[in-house]
Amino acid sequence: MRSRARRGCIWLMSSLLAFGASSPARQAPKATEDVRVTAADTGRPGGRLVASLHSDPKSLNPVTALDAYSKEVISLLFADLIHTNPYPQHTETALAKSWKASSDGKRYTLELRRGVRFSDGNPFDADDVVFSFKVYLDEKVHSPQRDLLEVGGKPIQVRKIGPYEVEFELPEPYAAAERLFDSVRILPRHLLERAYEEGKISQVWEMATNPGEIAGLGAFRLKQYVPGQQIVVERNPFYWKVDPSGNRLPYLDEIAFLIVPTEDAAVIRFQAGDIDVISRIGADNYDALERDQRARTYQLHDLGPGLEYNFLFFNLNDVDSQKLPDLQRKQEWFRLPEFRQAVSAAIDRESIVRLVYRGRATPLWDQVTPGNKLWVNAAVPQPPQSLARAAALLRSAGFTRRPDGILVDSHGQPVAFSILTNPSNVQRTKLATIVQDDLAQLGMQVHAVPLEFQAVMARIFDTYDYEAAVLGLVSGDADPNPEINVWTSGGATHLWALTEKNPTTDWQAEIDRLMRAQTSMLDYQKRKHAYDRVQELIAQFDPVICLVSPHVLVGVKSGVGGIKPAVMGDYVLWNADEIFWRSKVAGNR
Repeated sequence: MRSRARRGCIWLMSSLLAFGASSPARQAPKATEDVRVTAADTGRPGGRLVASLHSDPKSLNPVTALDAYSKEVISLLFADLIHTNPYPQHTETALAKSWKASSDGKRYTLELRRGVRFSDGNPFDADDVVFSFKVYLDEKVHSPQRDLLEVGGKPIQVRKIGPYEVEFELPEPYAAAERLFDSVRILPRHLLERAYEEGKISQVWEMATNPGEIAGLGAFRLKQYVPGQQIVVERNPFYWKVDPSGNRLPYLDEIAFLIVPTEDAAVIRFQAGDIDVISRIGADNYDALERDQRARTYQLHDLGPGLEYNFLFFNLNDVDSQKLPDLQRKQEWFRLPEFRQAVSAAIDRESIVRLVYRGRATPLWDQVTPGNKLWVNAAVPQPPQSLARAAALLRSAGFTRRPDGILVDSHGQPVAFSILTNPSNVQRTKLATIVQDDLAQLGMQVHAVPLEFQAVMARIFDTYDYEAAVLGLVSGDADPNPEINVWTSGGATHLWALTEKNPTTDWQAEIDRLMRAQTSMLDYQKRKHAYDRVQELIAQFDPVICLVSPHVLVGVKSGVGGIKPAVMGDYVLWNADEIFWRSKVAGNR
């Protein structure tokens, strides 16, 4: 989707000469460094950890990177002002040692850590922060973070108060203001200001860039990239965190990401000991690993539901009757709440969990999973499959069964439609097949249609030429605000009705009002009450029929310490700065 030709690896030799083969020297923090002391267990320094990526990163530029693989590496190279800790799902200090909000919630003043240096040794201060936000907020740069830095449709304002103090002015109170800073990786002004002034900021730090030209404030810095093979990062000797004993983090000398195209291949290499940590394992592979666990030197973790929710939805876009006459006719069914409710009632979520995910998933009736500790509404009804209730709902909406069992509408037209699936996602394809079988028991003629992922996206976002689809969404944050574009009219990911700029139903109008109102509610309990109601409306009217949340499944080699698998972000490496090898033998490669 965001492809760019590789420039080869001619630079590789110069990068190795620049950094050398040895690990960066470990320097004790100076008294002038305002370091952050973590609560992590004291670990053993040294060693190399091996992980994997299914594809090469597309870029190491945090301003423009979009793909998950790029972001995974970028998260190790760069840092933010205020960080959302995936483990408790709360915000915590990072490059900002403290912050305070004005009484009206519109002004945030951040005090920065002093004595912090970028990975190339250059100092960090307020000028870097102001420069970074200037870049991200620039409309000409087209950074995906820009939308997140708008409140009430207007961009936030940033100004320097002192060398280590910055002030952020919001157009209106914003409930999740602290989380705005989590998405912005601070840039080195001394390296990028010229490129920005020349209008070339989007072109910097491509994968062929010499590692010595990239500097960040993360726990690691780039050491080596071999296209199609691996990307290696080494510890940042100037990193601004220490453990309780005063030892500078990170513990590891290096993290290597092997490029392993498929999950199956990654699992084989994990079993063989070539890879030390593995995440995003499918249920089938997890079970295979579990059967062999005692004979191997690794541990597996089923963390339960993450923030991903998989769902079925119908096409409710306004479409051209001349181009798509059959679809427009079927939309008469899809727009009926009773029809969608009947479909939801007929689906056996427990069977999906058992047959598709081998029990390693959780059934859903709304979009917030139990993995979201702060926002899940436990009061949302979770009725079991009921074909009787589904049939009653259909009868109330004018549908009847013919003698041959086929369901027909009030005009005598058989109820038949297709569900788009992506065959590369085996689990969702199986899920669509179970939905097809369940709805057949109501007399519906449903066909799962496999299409390549980009083709599915084109039909949903561009041509609107589809009837129903099975997809999944996952938020990078537990907070409701990143989901606004999904649930409000006119939202860029309002999947089932992208053409709906204003609400066409009372329940959609209520969702719009609640989602927008909660953004400026500074009291958590009031926000929670509003978002609880949104979940109730989703479960009641089924604009998307939420079905299941796959469990987060990860594996870690024995001997790796400091691991705290979480259901948000990078499930295993989110705290890479605290990970260590328990023994010298285990860490040597």
